[in-house]
Amino acid sequence: MARTSLEDPSLFINREASWLAFNRRVLEEAEDPSNALLERVKFLAITASNLDEFFEVNVASLLQRIEDDNVEAGPDGLSPIEQRGLIDRETHDFVQRQYRCWNEQLLPTLEANGIRVRDLEQLEPAQKAFAREYFEREVDPLLTPVTVDPAHPFPRVINKALCLSFLLKKKRRASTYYMGVVTVPRTLPRLVKLPRTNGTEDYIFLADLIAFNAANLYRGYEVVATTAFRVTRNSNLYVAEEESRNLIESVRAELHNRRKGDAVRLEIEAGANQEIVANLRTNFELEPWQVFSTDGPVNLSRLFNFHELTERSDLKFKPSVPRDLALSSGSADLFEEIRKRDILLHHPFDSFEPVVRFLESSVDDPRVVSIKQTLYRTSAESPIAQALIEAAASTEVTVVVELKARFDEASNIRWARNMEDAGVQVFHGLVGLKTHCKLALLVRRDPDGVTRRYAHLGTGNYNSVTAKFYTDLSLLTADEQVTSAVHGVFNFLTAYAERPHYEPLLVAPLKLAEELLSLIARETAHAKQGLPARIVAKMNSLLDKSIIQELYRASQTGVQIDLVVRGMCALRPGIRGISDNIRVRSIVGRFLEHSRIFYFANCGNEEIYLSSADWMPRNLYERVEVAFPVKNEAIRDRIKAEILPAYLADNTKARILKPDGTYVRTESSRKRGRAVEAFNAQDFLICVAEGKKTRDDIPQVEPRRGVRSASGKKSRVAVTRA
Repeated sequence: MARTSLEDPSLFINREASWLAFNRRVLEEAEDPSNALLERVKFLAITASNLDEFFEVNVASLLQRIEDDNVEAGPDGLSPIEQRGLIDRETHDFVQRQYRCWNEQLLPTLEANGIRVRDLEQLEPAQKAFAREYFEREVDPLLTPVTVDPAHPFPRVINKALCLSFLLKKKRRASTYYMGVVTVPRTLPRLVKLPRTNGTEDYIFLADLIAFNAANLYRGYEVVATTAFRVTRNSNLYVAEEESRNLIESVRAELHNRRKGDAVRLEIEAGANQEIVANLRTNFELEPWQVFSTDGPVNLSRLFNFHELTERSDLKFKPSVPRDLALSSGSADLFEEIRKRDILLHHPFDSFEPVVRFLESSVDDPRVVSIKQTLYRTSAESPIAQALIEAAASTEVTVVVELKARFDEASNIRWARNMEDAGVQVFHGLVGLKTHCKLALLVRRDPDGVTRRYAHLGTGNYNSVTAKFYTDLSLLTADEQVTSAVHGVFNFLTAYAERPHYEPLLVAPLKLAEELLSLIARETAHAKQGLPARIVAKMNSLLDKSIIQELYRASQTGVQIDLVVRGMCALRPGIRGISDNIRVRSIVGRFLEHSRIFYFANCGNEEIYLSSADWMPRNLYERVEVAFPVKNEAIRDRIKAEILPAYLADNTKARILKPDGTYVRTESSRKRGRAVEAFNAQDFLICVAEGKKTRDDIPQVEPRRGVRSASGKKSRVAVTRA
């Protein structure tokens, strides 16, 4: 039998199909009755928000390629036209499933728990009076009804704005029909909470309230038909950085253009008047496949409001208590603690506050004389960004702000302006490259008279809000090699000053891809010699063709490979003779898995790297990224004996990727005729942080049977005990 070439397109899963499979896994959480009810509603809202971004970015880019006659296929061999057909089928089926979940599962269960969505006609008299007064006081002053005619062209509908369309006719000229459009105000919540009656919590949708009052908006007209709709637009930025004289102004201008980008999707209520549908399709220049009928509220992402407005702790996840950092005996402050040892924080199980305190020390600690930091995404009221502004009054502060962080551009422009005004040296990274690495470097004159560098390196953003529900890793260190290399990376970002190397860091786009390929190849070489060889890698996405091919080569020689990939994965595991020794799992649960961990057995001289980078072309070749080694033995032990084994033992929120690209849940109830206890990695890590469990509570997973390598020798390696 001829050996399959690693160039064979059948060895790669299409990235768009893989992304859509990820969103289906999120939808499964909304459908799962074992989850708290309001969390299920939240998961459904997340699927809608995810789908918005998919159309704004992925579909928009694909349609642009088709328009440009770009026929180049990806590693999977699908042409852009074929991918468009795949997206057409998959997304329409997905939307139908979303609304079945809402109508058949969540709505009835909400009502059974005393939470009701009401039609205006169903309201009690007191509720009707409240709704009428709310409309007159809060809503009506914000509305601008438009009637489309030769003097009033179709209004500019901004991206993702919920709108109402009306088919109108003059009461005195009944033969003439007009179209009316009203934009639902974004400043108001999409759900209006009504006064309590009979112990229930009742809501109405804002769009329904506006539609109910349509006759008052269009006096002199008869309202023949009403429907809600929403347009999604191309949200990619097209900034010619090389030709830009002022990047911040170029990004600002392009942000304005993005709100007016080409339409890529129309969502409209099922059963909408066909004349309205036809008019909207024509106006937005959309093909039939780009129109999505919604059997329920348009814009499911606003169902987040249920979780926010409903004060029912019994219907939400039990709050977790993050573990704060305890200073060891004799340490006077955080800096003395860092001098003694490297510190690893696993958010949100460990509090993000030590990172905030570390960075705020540039304001409070007169010994700190300099701070450098990257900012990719941060919160609107960021204590970290505010501390940088305050520190500039007495400290040298340098910040590299990534202006092109998708959907955070406006926020980053605002912070960049505020920082510049306060005296911060603000840089925008390198032309043609996004700055995605998460680095901070403090220079401090310590009490012993020595000036030292202290660094924070992370897998996630400097965002104290998302740190509560994204899993990420933070390393605080005073290691001279690491801090010197971090200093070199900042010089690269601000002056394009390249070093021969940045050891012990691996830096993209310089050598990260090359080094990762080398680390995988080293395990392959060990397996060929019959030595134990092992790779465990956790990331958000795996799409890079070269890395996938290197993993296939490693598998063919007997290297045992476990991959925890939350989102897109183009690698096909379990193919005989190609990827027999590769297992891929995705964990979708309460927290968004965001950390990147790369473990290489290296014949017992184990190496572990943490990183801001996924194994995707954009991370490896189009961004400044950093992978940093874990040098401290205690931290290495925590990762290889607690964190990674927990994720590999999960049989509750984990889905296993099959060779055909489908995902199946693990079997937690029974295995080979015996009972298997359910194990949820995130719940376990919460219990560890709260002192209720230890690594000894991680269930032992049976070692994988020896798989014969290319050399003919067998390798026996446990799945979870790295």
